[in-house]
Amino acid sequence: MSERDDKRDATAPAVTTVSGAESPAAGAESPASGAESPAAGAEGPASGAPHGPGLARTRPVAVVGGTRIPFARSDGPYATASNQEMLTAAVDGLAERYGLDEPGAVGELVAGAVLKHSRDFNLARETVLGSKLDARTPAYDIQQACGTGLQAVIAAANKIALGQTDSAIAGGADTASDAPLGVNDTLRRILLEVRRAKSPGARLKALARVRPAHLVPDIPRNAEPRTGLSMGEHAAVTARAWGVPREEQDQLAAASHQRLAAAYDSGLLSDLVVPFRGLDRDQNLRPGSTVGKLATLRPVFGLDAPEPTMTAGNSTPLTDGAAVVLLASDAWASARGLPVLAHLTAYETAAVDFVEGDVAGGEDGLLMAPAYAVPRMLERTGLALSDFDFVEIHEAFASQVLATLAAWEKRGLGTVDRSRLNVAGSSLATGHPFAATGARIVATLAKLLAERDAPGRGLISVCAAGGQGVTAILERW
Repeated sequence: MSERDDKRDATAPAVTTVSGAESPAAGAESPASGAESPAAGAEGPASGAPHGPGLARTRPVAVVGGTRIPFARSDGPYATASNQEMLTAAVDGLAERYGLDEPGAVGELVAGAVLKHSRDFNLARETVLGSKLDARTPAYDIQQACGTGLQAVIAAANKIALGQTDSAIAGGADTASDAPLGVNDTLRRILLEVRRAKSPGARLKALARVRPAHLVPDIPRNAEPRTGLSMGEHAAVTARAWGVPREEQDQLAAASHQRLAAAYDSGLLSDLVVPFRGLDRDQNLRPGSTVGKLATLRPVFGLDAPEPTMTAGNSTPLTDGAAVVLLASDAWASARGLPVLAHLTAYETAAVDFVEGDVAGGEDGLLMAPAYAVPRMLERTGLALSDFDFVEIHEAFASQVLATLAAWEKRGLGTVDRSRLNVAGSSLATGHPFAATGARIVATLAKLLAERDAPGRGLISVCAAGGQGVTAILERW
């Protein structure tokens, strides 16, 4: 995000749009602050900010392509695959497809994972060193829960827009199978005391405090630290607040599976998915899914309230996988004879107070931050929901998608034509490796826009743990 270095009123910060004009910082009228400036070219490929103190000229950011491995249910085919192995497979697939193995081909790699071992402290860089990329390619990690993949794309896009690099790979990987198991915290403290002890007697005295219960590992929990509730339980609260019916959730879930199956059958994903460990399609995909079949499943979330509606069928399963996207300047792509699928033209992040805010009323539910981010982004770009040919909403839960649509309508954005919503399926069908989902959506949306062979525009909305949301706009001129 480009910002002026000149003095500003500390109580009224501003963000710089691609045209160089300053707009008030987001969050002044809602609890969901956190605006981002557009990557490039909200007004088309000729846009560029004027030169000034600390302000570089911006340029369009092209989405050239993407690659991912098929996503797999946790404890399945990828049970022993590490984040690095999966991310490397996705990066290598991209490198092979676009000839990125020559020296200096890529400016940098930006990637992350949500569930990380201590050995993954430098995941992106280690992935470079084990991949087909030039070993001299810089890389760094990024993490924003389920928004990690899209936030990695934004970070890379900013450098390209500012001319700091000409190309970058962005994405992420996550495994719910090879999850890190921590040492019991009491045992950890005892072992650290042993290390600090100055004599054998002091070491033995510390070790004597170890009890069998201390040998139980610290297992990662799918729960928010501030509330103790899982994401599913939080979503159930929101579903009740917005009155989301069970049948509508099942309809959305069935459509996701049917549309993903059609996307595979049509060849849309043929150059976006590379086989890995015996899979060539997402393991969670159920082409024969119907509302009738989904209606037979028992609710699994929100069981503490009457008439729970959320089931395993209309909720995303724990998933393993990796996905990456190739971003570049138009000149870089042209010099290599690579067609541009679309351009990243705007993005916005937001957060809600899901602890003390209006949770019961649905406004500040854990996964409702996109309900704030998207209206701000559309106001800033002068667009309406009706201006989008495709709308891609990450399907953490069918209820969350439907609550987000209802919130947008309540905020005056209008309704989304369901024929334009997640037209190639989404997370309910593919699964959701936390840090990989953003890159999957960007690559798929860019391909959808390119196949239209006409100007078009797509909206991306990703909710994330911690009450956050990351949103973006892709355009094809």
